Amino acid sequence: MKFRTEVKIKDSEKKIEVEDRIFSMGSCFATEISELLETGQIQTLSNPYGTIFNPYSINSALKKIHDADFYTEEDLVGYDNQVISLDHHTSFDSRFSHKTLEKINSKIEEANLFLQETSWIIITYGTSFIYEFLPKKKLVANCHKIPGKYFEKRLLTNQEIVDSIRETIENLNDICKKNVQILFTVSPVRHTKDGMVENNLSKSKLISAIHEVLPPFENCHYLPVYEVLMDDLRDYRFYKEDLIHPNSQAVQYIWEKFGNAYFSDATMDFVEENFRIMKALEHQPIDESNPKYQEFCEHLKGRMKLQQAQVKFPIFQKITD
Repeated sequence: MKFRTEVKIKDSEKKIEVEDRIFSMGSCFATEISELLETGQIQTLSNPYGTIFNPYSINSALKKIHDADFYTEEDLVGYDNQVISLDHHTSFDSRFSHKTLEKINSKIEEANLFLQETSWIIITYGTSFIYEFLPKKKLVANCHKIPGKYFEKRLLTNQEIVDSIRETIENLNDICKKNVQILFTVSPVRHTKDGMVENNLSKSKLISAIHEVLPPFENCHYLPVYEVLMDDLRDYRFYKEDLIHPNSQAVQYIWEKFGNAYFSDATMDFVEENFRIMKALEHQPIDESNPKYQEFCEHLKGRMKLQQAQVKFPIFQKITD
């Protein structure tokens, strides 16, 4: 007897190898997956603009990165003693324009160089809603708690979403390595502040547009993260206390499904051993001078060296430095 409907992620013909680079962009769920990849010591870069939720803003950001088009003071606004880019997350804010620009443009340069050597992209859309900043008649990614009277909220049209996804694919195919694999996902995090009916409309527009755009592109695939949480893990025990965000158990479940479908055997072994090492490093001894603990540390260093010997890029840097 079955008590749930399991959502399966189709096994990928092309696999993520140990030396591959993975770039992710989009909602906070993209950050969570990237953090797991980083823990597994896979080369990854996530959200060089901070978390962004809608396809229009994600595409605009990727176009700037593709063109290495740096920001200037004209692109910034001032509010509450902060110099702000409405295209970016609040983590880029600062009191001085040169500092804000330094944060923004250094990330554009880093992302441009990273993408040129990237084999895998994960794009996670969160919403179809967008805000227009009325003083500049500009569609923005983040309102930065500027009073609502300066913005107008609306749903992106189907054509705007389709055009954004298509242009995103074209720019990524141009800048990334040949035959880059692009995975599109829709975040399972519900935007309840929009309203439940409105959230479902927003998510459905994203899913519909992705499935409309992807078929002609053989290197583009839909990763059913949204469906795994909504249809497979459809129980509030898989959510955090806010009943909106998936908890660590749910994220781990989705991570395992993703890895089983996309990791090569060598990558799976590499990542799993690195997770075990990272877990062992959390151990806090009562007495660091204890011979048994010293033996434990030496054994752990040996395991890290074996892992480091498998790849040409540095791993465990923050630990061994």
